[in-house]
Amino acid sequence: MTSRAWFLALTVALTAAAGSPAARNPVLLELFTSEGCSDCPPADRLLESLDRTQPVDGAELIVLSEHVDYWNRLGWQDPWSSAANSARQQQYGHWLRLPEVYTPQLVIDGTAQMVGSDAARIDAELRKAARQPKVPVTIAWRSGMLHVSAGPGGGTVYAAVADNLDKSQVARGENAGRSLTHTAVLRQFISLGGRSGGKPFAVDTALAATPGQRVIVFIQDAASGRILGVAQQRVTNSD
Repeated sequence: MTSRAWFLALTVALTAAAGSPAARNPVLLELFTSEGCSDCPPADRLLESLDRTQPVDGAELIVLSEHVDYWNRLGWQDPWSSAANSARQQQYGHWLRLPEVYTPQLVIDGTAQMVGSDAARIDAELRKAARQPKVPVTIAWRSGMLHVSAGPGGGTVYAAVADNLDKSQVARGENAGRSLTHTAVLRQFISLGGRSGGKPFAVDTALAATPGQRVIVFIQDAASGRILGVAQQRVTNSD
């Protein structure tokens, strides 16, 4: 079977699954965190639990840990941090009209934000988000190639590659001496282009990923930051 024929067959299967009664509505959770922040480990643990247990009926929780770099000046260089993650958090500050950003900050579907360890508030917002309709997004990653399709409409399509699990032994800063574990740590982030209002979206692109990582694709409204659709695939040895 050719790569294109394989993708078309997979698209049919995934589309059928999305229309089944058991299908779950995907919800994107972005945690802005830092190993230099003593308040962040509880939020990191909660994100891992949400990812592992999937506790919200009718929702597929898709998570990303986005480590910011502005804590690095206080004595510990977070190995997963980047200026790009800090800039994305600042963009959410603009979209959500916040006086300032902070860590740990969780953003749900680009429209709600709260302290990343506030379990009660997070649960309530996740249940709201699970009821919001999404644009179906079909993705398939195989042998270094990512195939994405979605219906017509607006928004920019992004692809992210994240490590399933990362661990670090912190030597300095507020978490000195602690062994920290992180889930779905963002490692790559690229734009796949904008959707056209009258045409279905489809793109094939090279994307490096390895077993032990996950590929996440989402559509984001450029004016509001709202996540319009999202899907993920975990990379295995058989891909």
